Amino acid sequence: MSTEQPAPQNLASPAGSRSPSPTSAHDVLTLRALVNTKEAGVIIGKGGKNVADLREQTGVRAGVSKVIPGVHERVLTVGGSVEAVARAYNLIITQLLSSSPSPVSLSSSTPHTSIRLLISHNLMGTIIGRNGLKIKAIQDISGARMVASKEMLPQSTERIVEVQGSPDAIGHAIEEIGKCLLEDWERGAGTVPFYPGVGDERSGSRRPANGFSSGDRSSRKPTGDAARRGSSPSSPQSPSTTQPPANLRTQNISIPADMVGCIIGRNGSKITEIRRLSGSKISIAKAPHDDTGERMFTIIGTPEANEKALFLLYNQLESEKERRVGKEQQQQESQE
Repeated sequence: MSTEQPAPQNLASPAGSRSPSPTSAHDVLTLRALVNTKEAGVIIGKGGKNVADLREQTGVRAGVSKVIPGVHERVLTVGGSVEAVARAYNLIITQLLSSSPSPVSLSSSTPHTSIRLLISHNLMGTIIGRNGLKIKAIQDISGARMVASKEMLPQSTERIVEVQGSPDAIGHAIEEIGKCLLEDWERGAGTVPFYPGVGDERSGSRRPANGFSSGDRSSRKPTGDAARRGSSPSSPQSPSTTQPPANLRTQNISIPADMVGCIIGRNGSKITEIRRLSGSKISIAKAPHDDTGERMFTIIGTPEANEKALFLLYNQLESEKERRVGKEQQQQESQE
């Protein structure tokens, strides 16, 4: 849901739980939510009419991730001021309720529903508060109910916060959540965003793999096939043709364009070290994979190796974020 690039990249960043970077206006929020394919269709509307109307009415930047064969969830991204983002989600939820033939209702007069927000693990404490006081206050103020998942989503550092209630209550709760995220935006630095992927038990690939290609969507195939295709010719330690490929997983993560250099390192030193320490193969798309301006990193290896690779990538991102924050603080102090 964080770059030093121009605003369009920052707002389109998938880290909805990541608040703006130090160089961004601190009143701009990007908030992501998980929706199913049917809901995504309603949000977009015929020919993109609904999402276009939403942008015009609220002034937000809004979009839904592209359709991936075999994946039944997509990511909704909304960016703008806290108030505009909250209003946009209110309108979206109202629209989803009106399109449903039998909306879930807890009362005869006010329909209730829910939205699954994607929030950085590092920012959960900001929303929950000490002894749960903050989340309780948000629920009391808004009238919505909030349920925070305990586990991070696969191959990411994001968790789900489900907000339940009427559209107005959910919108109010989102406004309060947004304020919390912006107040503590530094904690969200380096978040590894979640992307729905093919796989049982919500594990394995976060998106269908595109092997070692540079983001060519036409080559994407389901995880298992891509893992076998990507591993067979280049696994010298594994002469067996059955068991090792079956255990390999292919995972994709998006990295902000301006952070790619810090992960690669001078002459590729950093990425080479991450490959060596993790044991995973890591390839980097040569161009942004969509209009977010972010680059796709493809990781192929055993589940354990991939987890280590993600951990190392995340640490590198966080270190770079801290370095940039420190640099800006020094510049501000020198100007004073």
